[in-house]
Amino acid sequence: MDHQLSLSLARQAAWLFLLAIPVACVAWTVTHEEIFREPRDYCLRCSQSKRSLLVRKFFYVFTCEYCFSHYVVILLLLITRYHLLFDDWRGYIIAGFSIVWIANIYMSVYNFVRIDIKKENLEISLRENNEETTHK
Repeated sequence: MDHQLSLSLARQAAWLFLLAIPVACVAWTVTHEEIFREPRDYCLRCSQSKRSLLVRKFFYVFTCEYCFSHYVVILLLLITRYHLLFDDWRGYIIAGFSIVWIANIYMSVYNFVRIDIKKENLEISLRENNEETTHK
């Protein structure tokens, strides 16, 4: 019985880390990438300028990867029916928050790597510019 339970937990954990990947991908793309810049800029303006608190918060969701990832997770849970630890509604709640947490770790790591790559490219560019001006 314990072996069966641990196998089930191992499978649930594997699904947790796998399902967080598309959540992170969608949340990051919508809230950061150039392809969604215009709608995101509109949402940002609305989140800052609309009179109604509810409307401002609605538009803010599309500018924050953490906030948006909760809604992506809800859709994912509806599609996959994935649950964690419990077979009822509690398992969906635990799964939802767990996937959001893992997805946000993935996005943080991605952001860190991306910043490091941009910094490295900038340093290379500056070095090349310095070499060109020195040789002139």
